[in-house]
Amino acid sequence: MRALLALTLSLFSFSATAADLRIEGAWVRATIASQRTTGAFMTLTSPIDATLVGVHSPAAGKLELHETKMPGGVMKMRAIDRIALPAGKPVALEPGGKHIMIFALKEGLAAGNRLPLELEVESAGKNSRYRIEAEVRPLNAEAPVPHHRGRH
Repeated sequence: MRALLALTLSLFSFSATAADLRIEGAWVRATIASQRTTGAFMTLTSPIDATLVGVHSPAAGKLELHETKMPGGVMKMRAIDRIALPAGKPVALEPGGKHIMIFALKEGLAAGNRLPLELEVESAGKNSRYRIEAEVRPLNAEAPVPHHRGRH
């Protein structure tokens, strides 16, 4: 009986999964007529240790995880393979920091529209995908938009 109780309790203690990933304030910058590159921003909170390993969109040819740094006062942006999502800690993808770069847009993005994104998150040896729609905000936008939950 004790062994069954211990097993039951251990199952409940590991019930959090990356499926509980919270995605808030997802937005992308609008583009001008001939521009085919932009950035996407949001805050991700995972209940367990996880890693953002990819992003996809049917509206663009290529998406990359990026990081901006300022060594010696010079802004440098580079592609990175992954973004750690420590358990219970919000990770902000924001202008001037870690973010998503969107290349080869199939058409320009106007403020007020929405851009479909699919986030690929790895946790406990499994990959999960989260489909969201990020609001397209004006070129000068800085602040996140209200909460937006991803759908698994």
